[in-house]
Amino acid sequence: MKRVRKSLGLTQKELAQKCGISQSTVAKIEAKKMNPSYSIMKTIFDTLEEIGTKREIKANQIMSKNVIGVNKGDKVLKAISIMKKYGFSQLPVFDGKSRIGSISEKTILDQIINGKPPSEVYEKCVEDIADESFPEISSDASLNIISDLLQHYPAVLVTERGEVLGIITKADLFKIR
Repeated sequence: MKRVRKSLGLTQKELAQKCGISQSTVAKIEAKKMNPSYSIMKTIFDTLEEIGTKREIKANQIMSKNVIGVNKGDKVLKAISIMKKYGFSQLPVFDGKSRIGSISEKTILDQIINGKPPSEVYEKCVEDIADESFPEISSDASLNIISDLLQHYPAVLVTERGEVLGIITKADLFKIR
């Protein structure tokens, strides 16, 4: 209990106030000088869980709301231009409002490294070399889910009812304080 309370940045007094018990009761429980009733412990742990859930970082707190992407018919050169302009290394690929894939610096460079002339790659339509679409999560997805996905994908789209609300990349994790 003490470890959880401290990890949430709560004093004994603050926890006691939120639970409706005395600070001395919290102190005695933590010092193992009191054997509390089940109802008191349930109240304390329910309160700690509620506080922890409220403080948990959610996707909508760290996402970038201005999602910039390319359309499937755009040339790769346009995608490169957008990436350079905004300092992005990847973009979602759209067909209207539908997400159909993604394109990244790595995808483009792989084409060139594998022997295709740069001028030929630049003139291709984005959909011809696009990778799979970024995974999608809801705006209330937890940081744990986001972190797990970003270990395998360069970005995650935040969506609600089919509409893209934002995008999260590894760089967005630096917004966390």
